[in-house]
Amino acid sequence: MSMRRTTKRRLTRGVLYAVFVAVVVFVVLATDWARVVNQFFRIDIAREQLPQIITIALKNTILFTVISFVGGVVLGIVMALMKLSSVAPYRWFATAYVEFFRGVPALLTIFAMAYMLPIALGIQVPGGQVGAGLVGLILVASAYMAEVIRAGIQAVPKGQSEAARSLGMSPTRTMFWVILPQGFRIIIPPMTNEFVLLLKDTSLLFIAGSTVFTKELTTFSRDALTTTANGTPLIMAAMLYLIVTIPLTRLVAVLERKMARQR
Repeated sequence: MSMRRTTKRRLTRGVLYAVFVAVVVFVVLATDWARVVNQFFRIDIAREQLPQIITIALKNTILFTVISFVGGVVLGIVMALMKLSSVAPYRWFATAYVEFFRGVPALLTIFAMAYMLPIALGIQVPGGQVGAGLVGLILVASAYMAEVIRAGIQAVPKGQSEAARSLGMSPTRTMFWVILPQGFRIIIPPMTNEFVLLLKDTSLLFIAGSTVFTKELTTFSRDALTTTANGTPLIMAAMLYLIVTIPLTRLVAVLERKMARQR
């Protein structure tokens, strides 16, 4: 019986390998590679995008990500503390905030902030519509980070808080000097993952409009695609995204393994 099961597993695995190879061979033979190269891998068009795709688009993408991440962390801490507050109205407000901005599409939030704030409310945000769009991205990011931070705070053993209080520390000092540092140590992997997600979500800022010097990678490559009628700029943007995100995702995996060993 055991031999039959082993043989069956080997046959199944062999069939799966054969199907995979057959699909790869079909794709290789059916694809017009000359046309693919001409449409997506033109060296002359790639040269035209340099160095602006790096000095402007990639720089703006990273800058927008850092701004959104820092703003999201600060606002996320506030919302997490409000959700853990003993004052009911604070908990209600934070819960409504988190549920609203996690439930509404990020694109809609960015669009609303970019056009509602300056037009309907007459509020001028530094950076114009792009700055207002960043506000929308910060609001969305903070809603997700608030839940991560709250989970990190609640994961800290209660004995840590009791020990700090026994030493005469106030609840506020205990939270900011004892609980939060330990909580952030726990949530480093998911927060790094949030940074990666934010890096890709900066592409949604296209809805807010941009100038020549405020374009991020997706907007830059899309405009270049329109100008050149060629997909090479999209491939370049994808490669630059991968150059940044792959090391970060590998870092998340390393941190998660390290945290698992320490438990």
